[in-house]
Amino acid sequence: MKTYFECFPCYVQQALRAARLFTDDPKIIKNLIDEVGMLFPKITFDMTSPEIGEFIYGRMREISGVNDPYKNLKKQSTDEALDLVPFCRKLLTESADPLFMAIKLAIAGNMIDFAIHHEVDIRAEIESIVHKELTINDYDSFRKRLEISETILYIGDNAGESVFDRLLIEQLHDKKIYFGVRGTPVINDVVEEDAMQAGIDKVAEIVSSGSPVPGTILSKCNKEFVELFQTANIIISKGQGNYEGLSDEEREIFFLLRIKCEVIAGHIGVPIRSLVLMRSDLR
Repeated sequence: MKTYFECFPCYVQQALRAARLFTDDPKIIKNLIDEVGMLFPKITFDMTSPEIGEFIYGRMREISGVNDPYKNLKKQSTDEALDLVPFCRKLLTESADPLFMAIKLAIAGNMIDFAIHHEVDIRAEIESIVHKELTINDYDSFRKRLEISETILYIGDNAGESVFDRLLIEQLHDKKIYFGVRGTPVINDVVEEDAMQAGIDKVAEIVSSGSPVPGTILSKCNKEFVELFQTANIIISKGQGNYEGLSDEEREIFFLLRIKCEVIAGHIGVPIRSLVLMRSDLR
């Protein structure tokens, strides 16, 4: 998925949020925003948003000297998600279809980054989401593929939501599961340390993509990850950043996400805030 004009204000907002995590000095913040603006002439419309994010956050690390400005916020979001695990397990136990409920919980978890920034009641939001219909629902196709599969590559998105990813992985019985994380801290995306805090290591083998971008772009990933992507029986891709990087790949991918962006809503053809379980080669 390529870049649109509407993406540019979002790049500035992302940089502003990140800058405010490590400084309240308006001069430093202004300097960082100016630096981001200076990158705009280098952006072409055949680039993906994750590629542009690599430029922005790489430059911010250089200027600020802060490698992971979201570190504390990621820990906070993961702690809040862990507090909700008993509530979520109760939903799974009471569900007539625990696998489908776990998918809904994983999609619900995709909003935790938004919730932290906007002081949303996460439990109330989850309760609302799990009772909604999926706008795109390729669950039957997913179940059929799961029945004949042995290996799964589950590509994580944000740190806090990996707690909900763990609940879904627990429902994928008797499979060899690899959980993909970013190669370096970028925004609030999950790296190995975050996945360990969420307990992913207890249910899957954690593998680094080696990627420095806020998403998954295979040309930026290491050889091990690319081989897993090519050979795994099922690819599960979480979140918008991974969708932006992988939506043009030819192989079958199951995308799980909540639509939080008008551009992505238009690209997929669904309303904003839609809940999506989408098999790529059916669209």
